[in-house]
Amino acid sequence: MQKQIIIVVLFLFAISAKAQNIKFEGFVTDPSGIGLEMANVMAVNQATKGMDAYSITNDKGKFQLSLKPNSSYTIKISYIGFSALEETVVTTTENINKIFTLQEGVELEGVEIVHEMPVSIKGDTIIYNADSFTTGTERKLEDVLKKMPGIVVNADGEIEVEGKKVQKLMVEGKDFFDGDTKLGVKNIPADAIDKVQVLRNYNENSILKGVENNQENIAMNIKLKDGKKNFWFGDMTAGIGVGHKEERYLINPKLFYYNPKY
Repeated sequence: MQKQIIIVVLFLFAISAKAQNIKFEGFVTDPSGIGLEMANVMAVNQATKGMDAYSITNDKGKFQLSLKPNSSYTIKISYIGFSALEETVVTTTENINKIFTLQEGVELEGVEIVHEMPVSIKGDTIIYNADSFTTGTERKLEDVLKKMPGIVVNADGEIEVEGKKVQKLMVEGKDFFDGDTKLGVKNIPADAIDKVQVLRNYNENSILKGVENNQENIAMNIKLKDGKKNFWFGDMTAGIGVGHKEERYLINPKLFYYNPKY
């Protein structure tokens, strides 16, 4: 009996080890070999077309991703002022170390060609480029946020960034749904979203901004795409029943209109 238990435990351990992700780490450098801080590194699964992992390089240009074994990935790397790089990486069950070197952006007739970064940081603000994380199948803000690294949306519709709760939700810098994140994530349409800005050390009083260092106070601002700044948010379901001159209408009340002027 004891021998059978040991065999079962070893079998389960073997399955767990087989399914365990591998570590893919390395550096992103410029042509002279200097590490680039804040470079974006994305791993897109070639089979599912989804983004399995994402990282931002540290001050030495180092990144680390957790990838599935025995899979093919397209590694996408971008950095402001440099040409974006894409390279295929095939994983096994062994960890991978690799160095990526970016080339400076090409200039055509005085115009510098650069690629927009999926994530950038300006002071206390983290800026996510929505199109870098969406595939077109997303319906609401919630679906978009769940694909962004460092952001979690729980079952109650509350948003957390790096483990801290988002206290206020805004659209184009103005409170939306009185700043209620729960209504916002369920109703704001995904195809209207251009940027998601996470505002750390947020203070509503502009006079006090920069005075208090309250990293726990986090707000989120949604920037809308051109042509999507005046429209209805939410879902509407209508039903009509005709019989004996009777008409019945069913309308979902979760319908809101947004206009930046109000």
